Amino acid sequence: MAKEREKKVLIVGAGPAGLTAAYELLKKTDLQPVVFEASNVIGGISQTVKYHGNRMDIGGHRFFSKNKEVMEWWTKLMPVQGSNSCDDIILGNTDKELNIGGPDPEKEDRVILVRHRVNRIFFLRKFFDYPISLKLSTFTNMGLLHTIKSGYGFFVSMIHKLPETSLENFYINRFGKHLYSLFFEGYTEKVWGIHPSELGADWGSQRVKGISLWAVIIDMIRKKLGKKSVDKTETSLIEQYIYPKYGPGQLWEYVASEIQKEGGEIIMDAEVVKIHVTNNQVTSIDYRNADGIITNRTGDYLFSTMPIKDLVNALTDIDVPINIKRIAHELPYRDFITVGLCVKKLKIENETHIKTYKNRIPDTWIYIQERDVKIGRLQIFNNWSPYLVNDYKNTMWIGLEYFCSEGDELWEMQKDEFIKMAIDELVKIDIIEKEDVIDACQVKIKKAYPSYYGSYYELDKVKEYFDNIINLYCLGRNGQHRYNNMDHSMLTAMRAVDAIIKGNNDKQGIWAVNTEDNYHETK
Repeated sequence: MAKEREKKVLIVGAGPAGLTAAYELLKKTDLQPVVFEASNVIGGISQTVKYHGNRMDIGGHRFFSKNKEVMEWWTKLMPVQGSNSCDDIILGNTDKELNIGGPDPEKEDRVILVRHRVNRIFFLRKFFDYPISLKLSTFTNMGLLHTIKSGYGFFVSMIHKLPETSLENFYINRFGKHLYSLFFEGYTEKVWGIHPSELGADWGSQRVKGISLWAVIIDMIRKKLGKKSVDKTETSLIEQYIYPKYGPGQLWEYVASEIQKEGGEIIMDAEVVKIHVTNNQVTSIDYRNADGIITNRTGDYLFSTMPIKDLVNALTDIDVPINIKRIAHELPYRDFITVGLCVKKLKIENETHIKTYKNRIPDTWIYIQERDVKIGRLQIFNNWSPYLVNDYKNTMWIGLEYFCSEGDELWEMQKDEFIKMAIDELVKIDIIEKEDVIDACQVKIKKAYPSYYGSYYELDKVKEYFDNIINLYCLGRNGQHRYNNMDHSMLTAMRAVDAIIKGNNDKQGIWAVNTEDNYHETK
């Protein structure tokens, strides 16, 4: 057993940021990580839910990043199926026969698969490429009138740029008003619960950055010329990624086991309720276990991935200004519900050029843009990894994703009623037959997506306040109230560990992750 180290780093949360921090601390420092996880599940939103032999990826997690450090981190922990380097995976230069030179996933459990990215939009009861392409099928599905209006709108957007004071203007500047109204306006409101004119452009700049109709055109030309460049290809246009055999939770469960093997401590069902601060330094935390017992643990540093409003509420022995409490309390979030359905088959036929088992559709997820249903996305877990499905040959294991807010009608709906509604919606849009449903489950995730409106625009005041607490580091999606992907969250942890190693109390490099021009992505 590894010897316990003298100085402690208290880490709140066993998601990607918290576990990356603990792993890096053990590898690079003589500090002892102690991780406190409020639930009984490893991985946070990157967990893999198991149900009746099937596995569900919450939200879908493509393992891809333009950051080589992150790519190498993943592939050192779990070998990639095939003999490709990180650069090959990023550029899509993968073996046609993926087993060449690498582990056989039929025989090995701890292995990462190379996957092809296929996502489409379902709108007007037809399929469109995502991101929108300039194929003939796109114009045929849109119809002549929509095509003319879209072309005119894009031309206007090129010569007349709107001030990017909202997400609506951000999209119009890149796609034109008519394409925005068709493919972005309704869906964005479905996801966030408010109109894109009320959402900040920050969300667009972090999630889609350089994506525009021009980017699609340029990418199409580069492909025709046979040119590939990771730096010049927008992340949303990347066609391949890697994925753990049994879903993202498999990787994070393995990381947790390695942390414990190396002497790190992970305490489950441990809700941090108080954070004691003396002389602008965290001295200890109180956590409550599943039996309601409160325990105090001392530490030399605190890494927090808990939601900012919960962090502020937990601060004790320190005078927190009323304005900081207000901003934190009013920070908006969007919650998430997934219905897992095991069905005999889908009604959708595979009309793509991609060959699949029994000619099933190849999509990993489908954006449901139809206005007459509440479902936002449909995941097909068979296509993420066949090993997520208990009976891959005879069933389809799918996830119906709904975006809501805690306390609203969707959130409060009874489980059986919600599942019935979800099934009825897929029947309504001709994706399944009701009699083909074999089994169903529901998973609810609180604070899945930090939102960009309201007191979010005063968040800098809270950051400044936190930065004055010398040994406090805020990491990850909820820890920074930023719509980070998995690689972003990991990078915040890596930068925090680097800061401690260098004795650097300036946390700007940690807050700056996912604000740079070079966008990283997994989901």
